[in-house]
Amino acid sequence: MTVALRGLSTVVPPTVLVQEEVRDVFSAQPGLNRLAQRIIPTSFNVSGIATRYTVIEELNREAHPDEPVFFDVESGDLLMPGTKARNELYAEHASRLYLEAGRAALEATPGIEAGDVTHVITVSCTGFYAPGPDYVLARDLGLPAGVQRYHLGFMGCYASIPALRLAKQVCEADATAVVLVVSVELCTLHLRSSNDPDTIVASSLFADGAGAGIVTARPLEPGERALDLDRFATRITPVGEGDMAWKIGDHGFEMVLSNAVPSIIDEHVTGALEPLFEAEEALVTALETDASSEAIEHWAIHPGGRSILDKVESRLVLTEAQLAPARGILHEYGNMSSATVLFVLRRILDQADAADGDRVAAMAFGPGLTVESALLTVRG
Repeated sequence: MTVALRGLSTVVPPTVLVQEEVRDVFSAQPGLNRLAQRIIPTSFNVSGIATRYTVIEELNREAHPDEPVFFDVESGDLLMPGTKARNELYAEHASRLYLEAGRAALEATPGIEAGDVTHVITVSCTGFYAPGPDYVLARDLGLPAGVQRYHLGFMGCYASIPALRLAKQVCEADATAVVLVVSVELCTLHLRSSNDPDTIVASSLFADGAGAGIVTARPLEPGERALDLDRFATRITPVGEGDMAWKIGDHGFEMVLSNAVPSIIDEHVTGALEPLFEAEEALVTALETDASSEAIEHWAIHPGGRSILDKVESRLVLTEAQLAPARGILHEYGNMSSATVLFVLRRILDQADAADGDRVAAMAFGPGLTVESALLTVRG
């Protein structure tokens, strides 16, 4: 049975953050110590990011709310709303993006309508509410009353890959299943001024966005392009548990993202791919002989940061062209946590050189330190 990811769609909120302007705002905040004053411009300047998107309309300098919550444009001060205020905004804006992305995926999948959806899987680590986004999708997209709903929460940047794996397993158990997968991350709701180096790095990288797709074993329509979901693998590295973490604080969620993460990924990325490739002798041989770039045409690497992509490119001996989709998404959108790898896969599908039968290796990293990977095939 062939299970495919179809109708892959991406959505971002309307407010654009220009990296240089955000850098200057963070650099101008009161109370910064000398170390922070040095780290802020460096982190923003070497991030590989030009623009990001946010649901926080106040960060648009043309916005002048009477009672600002996040940013006082008159004084230039970043404010410190509590976790409750941030999460209430999450519930408001996430619901809208879940619907927009889910609707886009349905509209982009020929032969599939809302009434055909049997399962919903939602993904997010940047907020909580109940009834949750799975319920909102079922209600407002007009899905069947008996649709089965699942939410993967607080897993971090790698969570869309387990979501696709779960969707594939559902379809293998029921050949008639149609699974709607939607990831929404509103990372900018948790930005704050800080002297902590990890918080500064997170503030220079994270952004808002949504990705969605339909997973089903139903046959493709003529002319449709999709990604066959071939295999998945998980690897927990023996080190790094404290180097990437996501905790709830009094003023939003607090990201721990140490400068050791790129080195940990560099050391363990090859081992993380071994279980993914082990079913195909040619791929195992390619991995052992540094010929991965020849055996796999496209690489959908989660762009957690520029240094992470640099390490993966070097360790796996990939070409600049193979990392171009990931670097391009980082440059234009930043790190949107779990939604980001869906953006990279969408860009690969849009490439003129992505031909029928091409192999795609996807990989994302998150707390643990956990590496989730997937092997896919371009179809159509």
